[in-house]
Amino acid sequence: MYKCILVPLDGSKRAEAILPHVEQIASLFKAKVIFLHVVEPPPIVTDEGGPYLENFQNQLQTMTEQVGLYLKGIAGEFREKGIDATEQIGYGPVAEGILKTAQREQADLIAIASHGRTGLSRVFYGSVALGLLHAADRPLLVIRSD
Repeated sequence: MYKCILVPLDGSKRAEAILPHVEQIASLFKAKVIFLHVVEPPPIVTDEGGPYLENFQNQLQTMTEQVGLYLKGIAGEFREKGIDATEQIGYGPVAEGILKTAQREQADLIAIASHGRTGLSRVFYGSVALGLLHAADRPLLVIRSD
């Protein structure tokens, strides 16, 4: 039923609550798992002097390196269990990056953990899960993490 599962992670333990569920599904269906982290680049402050652009590039490179190591570790744990797992890094708005990757990779399932924010915190911080629920054209597995 599922051949490819996309698992967006943000580096938090809450997001990793989805991993046992993905492991079971991937093992059952012998599905490939793609671990994705979408980096929202820091804002660019421009000035004629130019040090801001260099600072932006350095921040983005550091973030990308850290995310890459994190995803390689998670994917490696899955591979040790006999699950085909890869990692990808996207850039831009998170929900949009997840949806574009799901389409490009033909993911049959997007599996995420929701932080379960409500009220004002959801208004201020937005909700990736909510954005995916409204826009996704494929099945979603959403678990609430505490």
